Amino acid sequence: MKDEITQQRIFAVQRFLNGEKPESICASLGRSKSWLYKWVERRLNEDDAWNESRSKQPLNITNRTPKEIEEIVKIVRLNLYNQDLFCGAQAILWELEDLGVKPLPSLRTINRILSRNGLTHRRTGKYEAKGTAYPKLPSLLPNQSHQADLVCPCYLKGPIRFYGLNVVDTATVRCGVSQQGKPRHFGRVLGHMETIGNARQHPDR
Repeated sequence: MKDEITQQRIFAVQRFLNGEKPESICASLGRSKSWLYKWVERRLNEDDAWNESRSKQPLNITNRTPKEIEEIVKIVRLNLYNQDLFCGAQAILWELEDLGVKPLPSLRTINRILSRNGLTHRRTGKYEAKGTAYPKLPSLLPNQSHQADLVCPCYLKGPIRFYGLNVVDTATVRCGVSQQGKPRHFGRVLGHMETIGNARQHPDR
């Protein structure tokens, strides 16, 4: 098919150069005059490759995302995925903000990068326990042992990202919970433990 189109161009231009009227050439080939003049101009101004098709894609894309930013997006996505964390465009954007990446791509740009590199697949299969035994501490008396869990990051619509710190007295099963916007605020863990310990002296709290 490509060869037929190329031969049609050559034949049409040759007919024009032999003095045939453009109307007659275009009518016989089912082409427009602009098509004919385009190939005649190329024939007169260029080399032997004048009859070949050219890509219409711009040679330079001025608003193309820098290659370095695209690579960072791919690495961040892979890192989040391997940690079993949310790894969509919004989660990636937050990570880029925390890393101080400049220029910061938009959500739409991040989604295009993920799609272009085939990084849109979801996790498959069920969670499999690693089989690691947790250390068992004595918990016969209140305030004897505390268990703390850092749950992060969590996501709400908005979009909102937050971190949760849960501290439990393993004897009384009293719990202290704190939600923070940034992980660096978790120096309050001692305050939770103190609150839980005071519950032994003030059970009505």
